[in-house]
Amino acid sequence: MPADVTEDRLLGQRLWLRQSAHGHRAGTDAMLLIAAAGHGARMVDLGSGVGTAGLGLVRLGRTSFVSLVERDAETAALARGNIALNGLVALAHVVEADVSAPARALVAAGLPAGQADVVVANPPFNTPGRYRASPDARRADAHALMPADLDLWCRAAARALKPGGRFVLIHRPEALVWLLPLLERRFRGLALVPVHARSGEAARRVLISGTLGSRAPIRLCQALVLHRADGSFTEEAAAIHAGEGLIAF
Repeated sequence: MPADVTEDRLLGQRLWLRQSAHGHRAGTDAMLLIAAAGHGARMVDLGSGVGTAGLGLVRLGRTSFVSLVERDAETAALARGNIALNGLVALAHVVEADVSAPARALVAAGLPAGQADVVVANPPFNTPGRYRASPDARRADAHALMPADLDLWCRAAARALKPGGRFVLIHRPEALVWLLPLLERRFRGLALVPVHARSGEAARRVLISGTLGSRAPIRLCQALVLHRADGSFTEEAAAIHAGEGLIAF
């Protein structure tokens, strides 16, 4: 194993993950996305990185097959290695392609249209030029995305989903002013779960679920708090990190 790659165990030791020691690394955001995804026979993880969310969902038995969509060649190679490391060769594959690619290119790369029950995404949060970029090129690339570009992610999710399928993503609350109109172009039944680091603090993240073809109105769901005053995980957050918690919309 290369010196700049670490091997970690997540989800209560269920998931083995090899990832860059210096680039974008798996953390609480991926655990929250896994907990919010629910169940579905076929899932897609857009911008999957090394496969944390998608492979975690397979290891927990919440899906029978996952497609990991990742454009960076070295990161995609780590994702393929993680599939093998976890014994999931028959249950997962890597689609090496840009999420924003035209539909024909995504299909050619191995992502079929209209077959997924759930699509999950942890897209880049930062607008280029508004945040200090990481000196690590891959980490910087994984964290920056223009607001208009996220509409291409919504398009890719909608094309991959079956009618009635769900798109679940995690983002920053301050992005809702432009994110919600983008989502509403293709999804309805939007449901939002604010995520707070501690009780009494402003939300740091928001989990959003949208359904293809739904007519339901938007809903603001019960908030999730991650830490107690002493910094330890709340009971709900500990269960999520152990792979035993679900976030209901």
